[in-house]
This record gives sequence, structure tokens and C-alpha cells, in this order.
Amino acid sequence: MSIAVLSLILLVLLFAFLGSGLWVAFSLLGVGVAAMALFSNAPLGLVMATTFWGHSNSWALAALPLFIWMGEILFRSRLSEDMFTGLAPWMNRLPGQLLHVNVFACGIFAAVSGSSAATAATIGKLSIPELAKRGYPEQMVIGTLAGSATLGLLIPPSIILIVYGVATEQSIARLFVAGVLPGLLLVSLFVGYVVIWALLNRKSLPLEDMRVSFTERLKRSRRLLPVVLLITGVIGSIYAGIASPTDAAAVGVVLALLLSWRSGTLSWDSFRDGLMSATVTSCMIAFILAGASFLTVAMGFTGIPRVLAEWIGSLGLSTFVLLAALTVFFVVLGCFLDGISVVVLTASVIMPMVLQAGIDPLWFGIFLVIVVEMSQITPPVGFNLFVLQSLTGRDILTVARAALPFFVLMIVALVVITLVPAIVTYLPERM
Repeated sequence: MSIAVLSLILLVLLFAFLGSGLWVAFSLLGVGVAAMALFSNAPLGLVMATTFWGHSNSWALAALPLFIWMGEILFRSRLSEDMFTGLAPWMNRLPGQLLHVNVFACGIFAAVSGSSAATAATIGKLSIPELAKRGYPEQMVIGTLAGSATLGLLIPPSIILIVYGVATEQSIARLFVAGVLPGLLLVSLFVGYVVIWALLNRKSLPLEDMRVSFTERLKRSRRLLPVVLLITGVIGSIYAGIASPTDAAAVGVVLALLLSWRSGTLSWDSFRDGLMSATVTSCMIAFILAGASFLTVAMGFTGIPRVLAEWIGSLGLSTFVLLAALTVFFVVLGCFLDGISVVVLTASVIMPMVLQAGIDPLWFGIFLVIVVEMSQITPPVGFNLFVLQSLTGRDILTVARAALPFFVLMIVALVVITLVPAIVTYLPERM
């Protein structure tokens, strides 16, 4: 049987599993079992057992539940309220005023939660009622939240970067550091867009007298210090080589518990709920990774990735054309799957292609995460859109239209890091 026919059979089987509502992990596992049972003579049970154990018994993977737990603790603290209070006095001079609080608050919370949906929910719960009460246009409020919340996937510690690192055997510490400058680039693009929009639509914004003395600004900014110290401690210790991502995650959990206790939001109920939620999320991701790792091994036995990489290489596509095609592919796939599933599902097939084209896998990890960010605000399965739909009561298309300018800005960011790859590689090369 030709590789093309084999690939088509497995692809149809995968979409049949996913379309039937079967869990992503079981769908990946089922396709892997079918591939090995029908198109390989390898011992299925033995390969499955050794693959599951080998990919689950990973020290790098231990950082995953710890960072998720850190985010869950801070999600239940008063962090979002403190960020709004600390950031608002500094935004009154910028065109767009409090709209910038959404961008910066999402950027800061992204650095401690690692989840875009959690970022959208946490910041949105506070900022949407507050900005609506002050008369800010709803479309811009929703758009800034939808776009900026995606930073949770990129700004370290990012859950999806851990998943990519484990799936492709890349250094998680280097991936974390590589995400810093692209994350700041996206924040700058979002802020720049809000400034330009505000200058062109002055009459759409409320006239606010937000004059606050410099002393009062500093006083309110003290509420930002704990989370800034937490971010600096976690990321700084990794960059300096003092701690591995797993060590830093453990320290982050302890500091998050201390911050929650100090703010008076730590109780037995919040501790238990945070721990249980982190356990459920971690088990889900670990299960998907186990299924994806087995599918990767099964694909190796069928020879599909090798043949596909050779075929792509024979087409003589330039790097830019290949990246453009992959961008469209990942955005379309992201319309139907969550970001983590997209990464683990495609790693086995895409990475040989990427390596064949001479693309740095570290750089490609950041490129992929930004594309997955874009899919978070594209219907019908944009998770940030669902979160904001529930918070605002608006239909999914209204929320998607509000997020469209930020989708375009992410495309601009992709072009920039493609033309200037040092934005991604500069910091990791100096670790």
C-alpha cells in the first residue's frame, strides 16, 4: 500500500474518532494502534508499554503540574484586583487610557498562569464590568482581552512550551527564555494598536480625569511588587542557571501560596480546589502526551514522517513558503482542536519536515506557539472566544470580530520574527 493511501486512511480514522466525541488522548492512541496493527509487524503491546513508561517517566514533565498549580493558586487570589489597582494610575497619560490595563494585566498574569483561558477569565471578570461602567467601547474591551490573553501561551512559564519541549526533546529552559522577547514584541504591537485606534477615535472614549500624584502612583504600585518578584524569581533563576524549570516551578508554588496567604485569600477550600483543578488539568495533558508519544512511535514504524519530509524536500520550497503553508495548516487545525492537542498531534509529522528545511527547532517552537495563539481567537473552537462570550453574553461572531485586529497583529509578529530570528534566539544563546 502506498504511503499516500496509508496517510489518508489514518487521517480519516483520526477525524472519525475526534468527530465522534472520543477524548483526544484515546483518539491519538487509537490511530497509533491501528497504524501498528495494520501496517507494521512490530510487537504492539510491548511498544505501547515501553513508550508510555518512557515518555511519562520524565523529570522535565514534572514542571507541568507545578506551574499549573501555581497558576490555579494565583487565579483564586486577589492578584487581578491588585494588578488593576497598581497599573491604572500609570495608564492615564497614554491614548486609550484604561484599555492598556487589559494588555499589561494580561501580560503580567500570563507570566504566572501559563494559560490563555485562565488569563482571559481572571482579568476579564474584573476589567469588563469596570470599563463598561466607565463607558469604554465594548468592542475594544473585548478585543484587547481576547488578543492579550493569548500571551498566556507564550510568556514563560508557558504550559504549551513545556508540552512542545517534551514532545520534541527541546530544552524547556531555553524555550522559556526564547519566549520572552517575542512576548514583549506582541505586547508592544497591542499597545501601539490601542494608541493609534484611540487617536483616530477620540470621541468613542470617555473623558476621564484620572490625575493622580506621583506619590500616590508609587503607593498603588506597591501592590504589583509581589507578583513582579514572583515572575523575576521564577524566570530569573532559570535564565541564570540557578534552577531548572522544575525547581523554579516548585519555588513558584511556594511563593504563590505565600502571596495568597498574605493577601488573605488562602483557605482550606481554595487550597483544595486549586490542587484538584491542577490535578485534573495535569492528568488530561499527561494523558494526551502519552497518546501522542505512542502515535509518534507508530508513525515511525509506518515511515510516513520520513517519506513526507523527503517529498517536501524534493519540492524545493523556500523556507518562507513552507512556513506560510504550515501557518495556514495550524490555524485551520486550531479551529477544531485546542492548542496542546495541535502541538502533540502534529509534532511527529511536522518536525522531520522542519529539520529537513534547516529550520531551528527552538525558533520553530516559538513560531508554532504564536500560530496556536492565533487559533485561540478563531471560531468555531477559539477557547478565548468562549471565555469572553460567557463573560459578556455576546455571540461568538461578535467576540471574534472584536478580536480580528489582534489576529492580524499576531501575523505581523510572525513576519517580524521570521525576518529577524534573533528576536527568538538572542537570549537562549546567552544563557
